[in-house]
Amino acid sequence: MLRRFKVFAFCVVLVASVATLFALDRELNRPLVFEPDQLSAEGAFLLKVPKGQTLSALVGDLKRREVLRYDLPFRLFVKLTGRGNIRAGEYHLSRDDTPLSLLDKLESGEVVQYRITFPEGLTLREWLALMAGDEGIETEVTGLDLSQIAQRLGIEQANPEGWFAADTYNYSAGDSDLDILQKAHRAMEILLTDLWQQRAENLPYASPYEALIMASIVERETGVAAERAQIAGVFVRRLRKPMRLQTDPTVIYGLGERYQGNITRRHLREPTPYNTYTIDGLPPTPIANPGADALEAALHPADGSSLYFVAKGDGSHQFSATLAEHQAAVRRYQLAGRKRTGYRSAPAQNQSTSDDESQL
Repeated sequence: MLRRFKVFAFCVVLVASVATLFALDRELNRPLVFEPDQLSAEGAFLLKVPKGQTLSALVGDLKRREVLRYDLPFRLFVKLTGRGNIRAGEYHLSRDDTPLSLLDKLESGEVVQYRITFPEGLTLREWLALMAGDEGIETEVTGLDLSQIAQRLGIEQANPEGWFAADTYNYSAGDSDLDILQKAHRAMEILLTDLWQQRAENLPYASPYEALIMASIVERETGVAAERAQIAGVFVRRLRKPMRLQTDPTVIYGLGERYQGNITRRHLREPTPYNTYTIDGLPPTPIANPGADALEAALHPADGSSLYFVAKGDGSHQFSATLAEHQAAVRRYQLAGRKRTGYRSAPAQNQSTSDDESQL
C-alpha cells in the first residue's frame, strides 16, 4: 500500500512538474503585447533601461504597462537559471519578441546605436558644442576647463587639443561626452603611433606630439585635399631654414573668442603663444583635431622648393619659392582677386580675412 502511494505521489509530482515546465515554456515564448500607439512607424517598441535599474524592477514595470502578460514565469525562470545580468541602454523590440528573446537582448547588450561625426579640423570646443546639442549624449565635462578634461582623460598636456581622431563614433543612450572623447583619444593615440613609426626620414620634429601640432596646422590651412602634402612641405622647409611659419590659423586659435572673422595687422603683431608671426617654430599645442590625411602629410611632406603660398580664391593655393614670386602672387590673387564674386582667401572651415591682412 505504501509503495503504491509513493508511486502515485511521484507520478503526481512528475505530472505537475511537466505541466509547470510546459506552462513556463509557453509564457516565456509568448509574444509581448504592444498597443499600436506604443510602436514607431517601423513597428518598433523603444524600451529604455536606465543605469542602475535591476531586472526585477524592469519586469515589474513591463507588467504594469501590460507589455508582459505575466511576470511570475519570467521571475521564476531567472531565479532557476541565475540569469539577469542586464545592460542599461535603449532596445528596439518588435511584435515577434518574447520574454525569452527580451532577456537575451538585455543580457547581450543589443542596445540601439547612434552616431555622431566629427569632421577633420574642428577644435575640441567645437566637438563639445556638437555633443551638447545631441540629447542622447549625457554631459560629464560641461563646466570643466581644458586642463580638467585633459586630467579626466589622462592626457599629459594641460590643453588636450589635437588628441582626438576626427571620425564617426557609435554611442548608445546613457553614454556621455567623456565616453566618446575617450574613444576618440584612444583612436588618435593608435593612429599617431602607427603613422609615426612609418614617417619619412630627417623630419624637424622632436616627438610625435610635434607632428600632431604640424598636422593640425596643415588641416586648418588646407582647402583642397590634394594640397596637404605641399602645404606640409612648405612648413617643414620653413622649420629647417629656420623661418617663422607665419600661418593665420594659429593666430586665430590664439585669439580665441576675440576672433570675430577678420585678422588685422594688429592681430598679427600681437604676442600670443600661438602667433607664428612673432614666435619661432611650432605653437605649444595643436590648434585643431586633424584627420589621418593631415597626419600623413605632416609625416610625409612633399619635396620641393616652395616656401610661400597664397590663396587663389577657389580654396586652392599658389606656391612660390621666392619672396618676389610670392609678392607677385599676392598682387594677382589677393589684391585683384578680392574683387571677384565668390572669392575666398581661406579654406572653408576658416573664417574670412580682412583687407589689411598680411599674407604668408
